[in-house]
Amino acid sequence: MPRPRHARGGGRGGGGVRALVTGGSGKLLRAVVPLLRARGWEVVATGTRDGDVSGTEGARAVVARAVDELGGLDVLVNGAAAGFAPRPVEEVREADLDEALGATVKGSFLVTQAALPHLRESRGVVVMVEDVAGYQPWPSFAPHCAAKAAQAMLTRVLARAVAPEVRVVGLAPGPVAVEAGQEERRARETALGRVGSAADVADAIAYLAGAEYVTGASLVLDGGRLLQSGRAPDA
Repeated sequence: MPRPRHARGGGRGGGGVRALVTGGSGKLLRAVVPLLRARGWEVVATGTRDGDVSGTEGARAVVARAVDELGGLDVLVNGAAAGFAPRPVEEVREADLDEALGATVKGSFLVTQAALPHLRESRGVVVMVEDVAGYQPWPSFAPHCAAKAAQAMLTRVLARAVAPEVRVVGLAPGPVAVEAGQEERRARETALGRVGSAADVADAIAYLAGAEYVTGASLVLDGGRLLQSGRAPDA
């Protein structure tokens, strides 16, 4: 089969990549998108104002917009998420579960489903923006942890379902978009003693986009957060 347009002269991580980034108005990806564009990527970034990706109609609409603007699609970055708010398990409401699972799980699935014809044409790649919360039990963030764990499984299920034409990979950041004034505390949670940056995330996305022998796997980008044996950050 022919190699995709963006694979010429440098691979998928180089310039000329046509990408859709959902959740692009969120704190982390809002900072990442300009860095991808600086690499020569053509990026359509969408947020909640552009449509509810937890429903089929909204998911199809954001994909259609990206394909119309870009003339095709090489990379889909599923970064839409919601429901990251501390709440004791006893106080979690049904609406909290719907919010977290809807944007993160349904959104990732439905946008990928809508994008598949275009990604198959380009032999493209899906990058799931997961979270180390999907690998750790944080009692005060139960809906978020559950949603991210389910998304990590989607990475593997979808990778198997759509191979070999399309690759599906995961990226699980740790403390990279921390609140102002919390940098030192969050840095102490890591083995490397620092928080991550938007540039770290952009580098990882570009790497995964160009790693043509990687599928169904997740890259943990947490400075060694998962290596630490201390208490969860919400404890």
